[in-house]
Amino acid sequence: MISFPLSLLQDTAGVSSPNLKALIGEITTFISHVLPPILCYFLMAVLAITPQTQTIRLALCPVVVLLALRATVPVDMLFKITQRKFHHYLAHWIFVTTARALIWGFARKPLVRQFRPVNSTSSTFMDALDLVSSLRGYGWDWSRGVHIPRETRPSDRTGFVLHTVLSAASNAFAFGILHMAIRSFSLVGLRTLRGGISGGSIFDETLPFYLRFLRSSIISALALVWTYAALQSCYDLCTILGVLILGQDPTQWPPVFDAPWRATSLADFWGRRWHQLFRQIFLYLGGYPLSSIVGRAGIVIGSFLVSAVYHDIVLITLNSESEWRMLVGFGMVAVGILIEDVFKDVTRRKVGGLVGWVWTMGWILLWGNVIVDGYMRAGRFGFSTLMDLVLPVRMLVEYLVTEFDNLLHAISRVPVA
Repeated sequence: MISFPLSLLQDTAGVSSPNLKALIGEITTFISHVLPPILCYFLMAVLAITPQTQTIRLALCPVVVLLALRATVPVDMLFKITQRKFHHYLAHWIFVTTARALIWGFARKPLVRQFRPVNSTSSTFMDALDLVSSLRGYGWDWSRGVHIPRETRPSDRTGFVLHTVLSAASNAFAFGILHMAIRSFSLVGLRTLRGGISGGSIFDETLPFYLRFLRSSIISALALVWTYAALQSCYDLCTILGVLILGQDPTQWPPVFDAPWRATSLADFWGRRWHQLFRQIFLYLGGYPLSSIVGRAGIVIGSFLVSAVYHDIVLITLNSESEWRMLVGFGMVAVGILIEDVFKDVTRRKVGGLVGWVWTMGWILLWGNVIVDGYMRAGRFGFSTLMDLVLPVRMLVEYLVTEFDNLLHAISRVPVA
């Protein structure tokens, strides 16, 4: 039945039959496995804002979980690197949407939208669309307490869009350069993982400890800025889509970061200045349940435990191996915040100022080494980007990184007097 349309498309588009069949197969997989959880996610949002639907929402929760497992576990899209990347990002999306749907499913009362753009009218469909697209839940009562950074972009629509376009372009460029630089560092114990990507450790054991830690810390710092640039550029692109294509008000897209480099405590960094996109998920699935047992410490430990699990699940989609480094790294971030709480109780002062900034950046960098090492071993940076196609830039970045590596090894060979 599909031979005629296949041959017609093949003749008009110049697509070979095997490639066309593979494309049809991917579309079929998307419709049969990925589309159902998308529709179920939206349905849960509609029910979450509709009164007297808690019984239906609770009954729908097992369906949400089963559809999520069906979309990620048995679907094999790992034959090529591009397909593997899709599966990797699919795991991101499935985890987030499933967690949000479960939280809404157990909500005792309907969610209430507390903020609407000017001249907008109440609509169940539009409210549900806003709910599913706002990761922070901005403007909804279920995200009460989330920090929203002060707006610094132009207030007029044209200026806002132009500023966002420039931000998206500059951060995408930075993302590409940083990704290229991180990949250019030689990894220890380099191995080829599934899908042809490579992974290895950032700790060069041929260097003395102080040079080894300096090198791994530079890679970790680059990875942190890379994460910032990646999230900021993606958020900017979504903002442009929402404002230009969907006609949303710019106020529906507040800033996602609040100058994290200015943080003067770990609580300030993770609770305000770093992105709060998954804050509610980590609190509802880990922080709040554990806080009922051990109080304030439970909120911190439970939240970062769920964060560690989330990042571990993402890495499992890369090499099918669990990374204990996620648990250690994010666990020690929680320990650092609890240390700040003890300091406050003892001294009656909050961590802050220049000393607080040094403490914050030092602790993040120290345990960031562990987290980034886990990412590198899993092959998170084994993919190429569009920037790799710009040969002069790639050659320059690779040259600079290689020379820096050579310099470290040359220093290590200098005899100590």
